[in-house]
Amino acid sequence: MLDDAQSGLSWFGTLDDSVLQDTATSDTTPPDTNVGAGTFLRTYRAFLSARALLAIVMLLLLAGNWLIGNRTSAWVPVTLVYAATTLLLWLWPSQRKLRHPRQRKLSKRQALSTVGLDLLFFSVLQYVTISNVNTTALLVLPVLMAGILLPRLVSLGVAAAATINLLAEAWVQSTDLSSLTSMLTQTGLTGFGLFAIAALSSELSSRLANEERSARGSMELARQQAQLNRLVIEEMSEGVLVLDRQGCVRTANPAARRLLSSHAQTSAPPFQLRGVPAWIPLVQAIEQAMASPVQGERGQELQLLFDDQTTRDLRIRTRFTRNQSSRSAEDMCVVWLEDLRLVRARQRQDKLAAMGRMSAGIAHEIRNPLAAIAQANALLAEDATDPTQVRLTTMVKDNVNRLKHIVDDILAVSPGARPPAPVIDLIATTEQICLDWCRTQGLPASTEGVLHMDVCADRPPGEGAISVRFEPEHLQRVLINLLDNALRHGSQAPGAIEARIQYMPAAIGHGLVVLSISSDGDPITAETERSLFEPFFSTRSRGSGLGLYISRELCERHGANIDYRLHPPPLRHRNEFFITMPIESNSCSLPSA
Repeated sequence: MLDDAQSGLSWFGTLDDSVLQDTATSDTTPPDTNVGAGTFLRTYRAFLSARALLAIVMLLLLAGNWLIGNRTSAWVPVTLVYAATTLLLWLWPSQRKLRHPRQRKLSKRQALSTVGLDLLFFSVLQYVTISNVNTTALLVLPVLMAGILLPRLVSLGVAAAATINLLAEAWVQSTDLSSLTSMLTQTGLTGFGLFAIAALSSELSSRLANEERSARGSMELARQQAQLNRLVIEEMSEGVLVLDRQGCVRTANPAARRLLSSHAQTSAPPFQLRGVPAWIPLVQAIEQAMASPVQGERGQELQLLFDDQTTRDLRIRTRFTRNQSSRSAEDMCVVWLEDLRLVRARQRQDKLAAMGRMSAGIAHEIRNPLAAIAQANALLAEDATDPTQVRLTTMVKDNVNRLKHIVDDILAVSPGARPPAPVIDLIATTEQICLDWCRTQGLPASTEGVLHMDVCADRPPGEGAISVRFEPEHLQRVLINLLDNALRHGSQAPGAIEARIQYMPAAIGHGLVVLSISSDGDPITAETERSLFEPFFSTRSRGSGLGLYISRELCERHGANIDYRLHPPPLRHRNEFFITMPIESNSCSLPSA
């Protein structure tokens, strides 16, 4: 880990940042409603609370009149009935909940028990109080409530009913024509105000509903986009990490979790990046990228050393997000991880693509002159009597055969349409190839021999077969090449080479099987490992360097993959070449090794 002095100045500071997650859910609003379900419930509860507060205020006014000696008010019974009804409705549990999840407007019962009750009570109160108390302003409450929680036509009807009530009151209270005219004028202006309140509140409610629908639609699109981005990141072959300022990994796709571990995957995020000895170079690289963001975007190369002494070469690129509302320059860090072996392999593939096409054409052109040389050499060998001539013709013959072998190897991996490979029993085919190879090399095919086979050879007849789609001749060529290399570099002791068939531990449910050839020879160096599958690369002076290259091409042609891994020192067979192949769906199960 970095020491405390360095970490105090590091990018992983003390600012506590949080990652927001979209939790929006889709919602659709019927066209004949004003507000959404959540807004409707909050607004309805607010109106119930306002009515309850108004009832309490009116009760306090009654108590005040009682204390000052005014105990003969005609509006006392009406107020008591209204207050009791309003408070009971406010406290009633069913009135504070939605009748169904998509309720957007008042039901008939709710409308009558709130808007209808208020309109009736305030109208009666006007007639009872006459001119002692001005209760006209109270009519705004039912009109406003109808404008927000009821359709526009109904809200205008409520405003019309309140206006008619005011006109009737003016007619009743007028004593002569002049007073009637004055009161009707005042009532008309009040009625116009009530209509304006109903229309404006209904329009504002509609606009609020439209904005709410638009916001919910945008949130749904954002949620879908987030899911799409998450899916793309999960399927990327390149590792992606998202870190906060405390060094906590908030997001890590499976590729990144594999690259941060020697064999399996790390735990699912969130997890702390600091504190793991193997990840110290990665933390230091992020620190350097903080000091020089441009260099971080260009990329850095580093090596992770795990507890089992295995190493992983990585190339990382970093980007930082900027927080506009904070003085801190950077907020979150996005890290891209790439396996250098794959990067170099892609670079080599790009360089060798043109060479491969050219080599295939040259191989075709070489076959005819090579056949002529072989025929001429055979004619010369028939007349050769001198030992020197015999040695020369033999040398020509050997080199011609070597060139023919190279040409055949090149043409074997050249592109072209080929019929689909047959389905074979991997266990039986592998066992037969290994036995034939032992006989060819003159090795005993027993438990005391150089080759030890662990391919479930003792299975009951007709059971435990693993069906794969692979050309038998091609599989034979791949296995013989791996066995020859293992014999050449192994110790020649009993059990120096091991052939195994087993399921991949992390892919039992994906129909994959692993065929591996391991040896106890000296570990392959890192420099040699980087060039193992390159064409024309060989550690022998007379090797063609096409064996592993052709093996890989043949495996990829059949949907398989061949690779190499080095095991830690306690194991005897440290060098392992393994082939991962998909199993046909009609294959029987094989016990995991």
